[in-house]
Amino acid sequence: MDVKRDILWRVYLSYVLVVAVCILILGKAFYIQQVQGSYWRGLSDSLHQRIAEIPAARGTIYSEDGQMLSTNIPQFDITIDFRVEPLHEKNGKSFRENIDSLSICLADLFKDQTAEMYKSNMTKAYEARTGNFELKKKINYRQYLQLSKFPLFKLGRYKSGMIAQERNIRLNPYHNMGYRTIGLAREQNKVGLELSYDTVLNGRNGRQLVRAIAGGVTVPVEEGEFEISPETGKDIVSTIDVFIQEVAENALMKMMIKNEAQYGVAMVMEVKTGKIKAIANLGKVGEGKYAEDLNYAMTPTEPGSTFKLVTLLSALEDGKVTLNSRLNLEGGVWNVAGQTVKDSEKHGKFDASVLEAFEESSNVGMAKIAMQHYSNNVNAYFKHLTKLRLDSTSGIDLVGEQKPRIVKPGNRVWGPTTLPWMAFGYNIEIAPIQTLNLYNAIANNGVMMRPYLVNSIQEEGKVIKTFSPKIYNANLIKPSTERDLRIALEGVCINGTGKTLFKNSLYKVAGKTGTAKVANGNKGYNDGIFQSSFAGYFPADNPQYTCVVIIKNRPHAPIFYGAAVAGPVFKEIADRLYSTYIHNKLDTPPVFALKDSSIFNYAVSKMSLQTIAKQLQIPYQDSSTINTEWIQLKGAGKKAQASIQIISDSLMPNIAGMKLQDALWLCEQKGLLVKCIGRGKVVKQSITQGQYIQKGQLIQLELN
Repeated sequence: MDVKRDILWRVYLSYVLVVAVCILILGKAFYIQQVQGSYWRGLSDSLHQRIAEIPAARGTIYSEDGQMLSTNIPQFDITIDFRVEPLHEKNGKSFRENIDSLSICLADLFKDQTAEMYKSNMTKAYEARTGNFELKKKINYRQYLQLSKFPLFKLGRYKSGMIAQERNIRLNPYHNMGYRTIGLAREQNKVGLELSYDTVLNGRNGRQLVRAIAGGVTVPVEEGEFEISPETGKDIVSTIDVFIQEVAENALMKMMIKNEAQYGVAMVMEVKTGKIKAIANLGKVGEGKYAEDLNYAMTPTEPGSTFKLVTLLSALEDGKVTLNSRLNLEGGVWNVAGQTVKDSEKHGKFDASVLEAFEESSNVGMAKIAMQHYSNNVNAYFKHLTKLRLDSTSGIDLVGEQKPRIVKPGNRVWGPTTLPWMAFGYNIEIAPIQTLNLYNAIANNGVMMRPYLVNSIQEEGKVIKTFSPKIYNANLIKPSTERDLRIALEGVCINGTGKTLFKNSLYKVAGKTGTAKVANGNKGYNDGIFQSSFAGYFPADNPQYTCVVIIKNRPHAPIFYGAAVAGPVFKEIADRLYSTYIHNKLDTPPVFALKDSSIFNYAVSKMSLQTIAKQLQIPYQDSSTINTEWIQLKGAGKKAQASIQIISDSLMPNIAGMKLQDALWLCEQKGLLVKCIGRGKVVKQSITQGQYIQKGQLIQLELN
């Protein structure tokens, strides 16, 4: 009995202890749920909810005529939370009634999967109650609007489970055009205006309470005290003219491809204000391919003969020479301190005026001027460099401009040949933007302007700050010096190295050619790499624009002289701007065209022309022997003749005479962005016939 009683006592004790522990557990659970429930629920929310930043939309960069150069567009990532209860109510009635039509709509919109594939994938995710099913990433706003009206999704987020996460991306509507100037709005390493005006373009981020769901995705919690709306960044209106930028890039691109050059830059400045109207930077990125990879306009390089203007200016300003002073050009070869100065051509000339030496771009002539008048007083020469701001940056409102590299007396590499070589553009490196500013000062009657790229800052369309032209030096040189320099620069284009280039030009040009042999890294000068340049302004008698073109050629390029490489680019830019902007300003006599019924030139569909001619019984002669879709119809009076119109994939065709509908179709087929002015038929196209074209390039069409 004692053993039995002892066993029962132990059993009862164990039972009592188990019951006590259960009571304690139930009591603790009741206490946690009923007494501490609000505390633990709040703690749970704090682990799954947080304050997230809402990125502010970045401001837009506009051209001077109001076209968007860089702007934000919304993108959406679409996910589906298949755990929402409405999708599973009534045995999933809502989902099963809409899944077929939704799949068809998705397949039709995105065209990346069949409707059956969409249905299969979504059904599997629905049955598994997936909380973060990725439907589609990076869709645009138009697609998002369509998506929100699809079956099931139109019921809203809480009934369909569709979650749209929005973010802004930066878009350059004109793609590569002016890329290094307009800039890149990356998280790091911004460039161009995007960097220079980053604090202006950046808005103020907002904040919002969000809840984390599966897969690290967050969804907003209802609005409340924790939500602060983001403030959009301010807009800036640049000085860039889209038409001038497009003209400069096209002209530069054509020569780069033709000469297989390494890189090039073309810049246009408005003379009176200092506004930069265009900066085109092109570097070789592949065989026959060029892109805006670096801002060469801000990178110092040996200027070559365009720097001879500084030597002539210094000597004229100091009264050392006149344009009629005589020089011995030594037949084009002169020995200095054991080194030989050579003119580009052995012309055999000895006695010449200073003006003739400058017009013919004589290295010997400029070196002799420097040695004769400044070898014993080098500082007098360098004072002019300081006054011309050639020993400092130009001050353009663009981050990244590099300082000039100038060898001065006392430097370890200074020697007896430094000054004479500097006189014709060697032993000194300046950025193309500084050359542009120098020549613009001569065009502007000796008034040096600060180059700038931004006209104003706007907020919601209202101007809050404007930037006006700034004068660096209103009396840069004497009036007599300015007059003589303009005579010399015009003489280059009439009698000198630029005479062939501007022969029979409708307007006067003042400028200077330049050809400099440049080093190829550690290989030195043995690779025969030449840099071609042309700097000048136009029209010379009433300057409106200053333009500088610099092109670094490939090794041993057969054509490398400034007048043959950079000169044609300058001339094409000048011709286009003169005919588009300047000609109408200068009160030139109007040219009246004859009516279409008298003289005509149309570009039409060959099929359309045949149909019309047949129905109206109009005889015409077709000289095109190739089966082609487009033809050019020319004639006078009642006579008409059709000729072939070859449409190439890489070259711009002639679309003058086309109806806008046909011109738009043809341009958009080639991936061009079209801007139209006027109504009727095309009478002028900004990309001329035969020019190389790229997708995303802008073309401006003028209609009659």
